[in-house]
Amino acid sequence: MHPTLNIAIKAARRAATVINRAALDVDLLRVEAKQPNDFVTEVDRAAEEAIIQVLREAYPSHSILAEESGETGPATDTDTEYQWIIDPLDGTTNFIHGFPQYAISIALARKGVVKQAVVFDPNRNELFTASKGGGAFLNDRRIRVSKRLRLADALIGTGFPYRQFSNVDTYLAIFKELTQKTAGLRRPGAASLDLAYVAAGRLDGFWEFGLSPWDMAAGSLLISEAGGLVSDLSGESDYLTTGNIIAGTPKVFPPLMQVVQGHCGDKLRA
Repeated sequence: MHPTLNIAIKAARRAATVINRAALDVDLLRVEAKQPNDFVTEVDRAAEEAIIQVLREAYPSHSILAEESGETGPATDTDTEYQWIIDPLDGTTNFIHGFPQYAISIALARKGVVKQAVVFDPNRNELFTASKGGGAFLNDRRIRVSKRLRLADALIGTGFPYRQFSNVDTYLAIFKELTQKTAGLRRPGAASLDLAYVAAGRLDGFWEFGLSPWDMAAGSLLISEAGGLVSDLSGESDYLTTGNIIAGTPKVFPPLMQVVQGHCGDKLRA
């Protein structure tokens, strides 16, 4: 296992300790709204601090992009080609309701290309990991995307807009068409886990608009290393910048892309 991946796993487990402790008394948490329907708790911040402390100790020259503290430069000026991309608690709204679907997401990018990925579900103790060129794993067992061949048989994940509602009609139109053309749609509420589930074959595809890099960075590498396809709405690999992502098995991805693109055109403003 690559040493940077080991450090990412250590950081994720350190954050999970913070989150699991807080989950025992979730009603006592102080919750703030960053903007409507976008919440942050003291747990998000404490988990992020725990992650950053582990990463800084091991790699003081790496820069960090984290959901709560934003982008910070390296501790020294010697090396800026590596950047850690962190979501300390993806699914905060689920967490504060006691809904057990949330995760810690940590990725390491080199010159903008994700090289290492960890998505850790502290509820199920499921550790999803990937190294570029080295495959994807769940608790040390190799995972692959499903062998589903047809959109009609596919279970598709998504996440509806919760901050920016200008695209909600587009979403609903896509949702309506896919409801009729798939085996089912799911909206669990933590994009990093949804993407990990595509990699593990639990979902056959996924789409969402307006995500942040920390929602997608680790999950996207998991999928590509598990044999799946990931792109933005144009079929390019610019999803970390655009915030729009489509993913799926090699056979499900093209018809899923066709449906989503058919409703977007130039009107999508994510």
